Amino acid sequence: MTETSTVRAGEVAIVGGRVVPIEGEPVEGGTVVLRDGKIAAIEGPGFAVPDGADVVDATGKWVLPGFIDAHAHTGVSEEAEGWAGQDTNERTNPVTAQVRALDAINPADLGFRDAITGGVLAVNVNPGSANPIGGQTVAIKCWGRTVDEMVLREPAGLKSALGENPKRVYGERNETPSTRLGTAAVIRGAFVDALNYQAKLAAAERAPDSERTVVERDLKLEALGRVLRREIPWRQHCHRADDIATAMRIAKEFGYDLVIDHGTEAHLLADQIAAASIPVIIGPLFTSRSKVELRNRSLANPGRLAAAGVMIAITTDHPVVPIHFLIHQATLAVKEGLDPVTALRAVTIHPARIIGCADRIGSLTPGKDADVVIWSGDPLDVMSRAERAYLDGREIYRYDYERREGVFAEF
Repeated sequence: MTETSTVRAGEVAIVGGRVVPIEGEPVEGGTVVLRDGKIAAIEGPGFAVPDGADVVDATGKWVLPGFIDAHAHTGVSEEAEGWAGQDTNERTNPVTAQVRALDAINPADLGFRDAITGGVLAVNVNPGSANPIGGQTVAIKCWGRTVDEMVLREPAGLKSALGENPKRVYGERNETPSTRLGTAAVIRGAFVDALNYQAKLAAAERAPDSERTVVERDLKLEALGRVLRREIPWRQHCHRADDIATAMRIAKEFGYDLVIDHGTEAHLLADQIAAASIPVIIGPLFTSRSKVELRNRSLANPGRLAAAGVMIAITTDHPVVPIHFLIHQATLAVKEGLDPVTALRAVTIHPARIIGCADRIGSLTPGKDADVVIWSGDPLDVMSRAERAYLDGREIYRYDYERREGVFAEF
C-alpha cells in the first residue's frame, strides 16, 4: 500500500449517503459534517452544506462510525516480525499486573494499516493469556506516529486468564498454577494482597503526622487496586462454561466490574450473565477447534447471547484472526441468527462502552470524535469495501480502484 500527502484538512461534509449513526435511525441521503476533529452535525436530505466545506459525495454509499475491536494484540504481536515483534506475554511470573500493553506497542505494526482497510479505527490492546494476571490493557486509535498520541484510555482494563493457557504454561514448568484450582487461588491471593496494601495505605493516611510511616510503593498492587475500586474492569479470558462460572464467582467475592473475553460457552450461562449485566467480548469466530475449550465454538453463539439480553462485542483476537476481518465475523454471525442491527452495534457502540470510550467513539453523534468510514455499500455484505476513513476529521485512507490498493495519508 502506498502513501500520499495530498490529504485535505478543515471542515468536511459527507453528503448523500445512507448514514448509519448506530445510536439512532439511519438517514437516507444524509449529511455528516466534520469540524475541528469532531462530528458537528448529522442532517437529512436538503441540508445546506456550510460554505467552504470540503464536500465528499457519498451517494449510493454507507457512512458509519469507525469499527472497534475490544480485544486484540495489535502492535504487541507484530505482523511479519517473528519473535522480535512478539511482546504479548511476560511469562516470567504468574502475576504481572504491573506491566502495560502501552509500553510494547509498535505503531508501525502492519496490523494497524490492515485494521483501517477493514474499517477498524480503534482497538483495545490486551496482554496475552499465559499468566493468571497478565497486565494492563490500553484503548487506542489505529493511526499515529507514537502510541502516546493514539491513546484513548490508559489503562482500559486489567487482563486475567482462566482455563487452559495458564495451566499449560506453568504446568509444563511444574510451577504454580498447574491446575484450574491453582489459577483461581493465584488470582484470589493477588486480590487479598491488594486489599492488604490498600489497608496499609489507608492506615498510614489516618495516622497522626508524628506517627505516619511511608508505605513502599508496589506497582503490581496499585494496578489491582484500580480494579477493586472499579476504576477499570477486570478483563477475564475464559472459554469454557465452568471457567466463566469461576470468573463470576471471584468477581462477586471481590466486588469488581467483570468483562468476559472470548466466552465460547457463554451461551450456556446466558441467563446468569445477562442477570449480572456482564458484557461478553465473543470470538475469535473463524478459528478451528484447536483445543478442548473451543469444542463448542459456533458462529451461532453471538446470536444466542444477544437474544438472552447479553451485551456482546465481537473480536478477532488479532492476529488469531486478521483484524480487517472483524466485520466478516459479524456478517457470518448474522447468517447464523444474530440481528443485523445488533451485529453493527457489536463492532461499534458496544465495544466503545466496554472499553470506557463511548463518550468519544462508537457512534456518529455530534460532539464525538470524527472517526468515520465511508463504505461502498452495506458493510455486512462481504463484497462491500471501506473506501475512505477519517480519523479526528482528517482523511487517513482512501481506496484507489485503478491501482486496486489502499492509499494512506502521511502522519
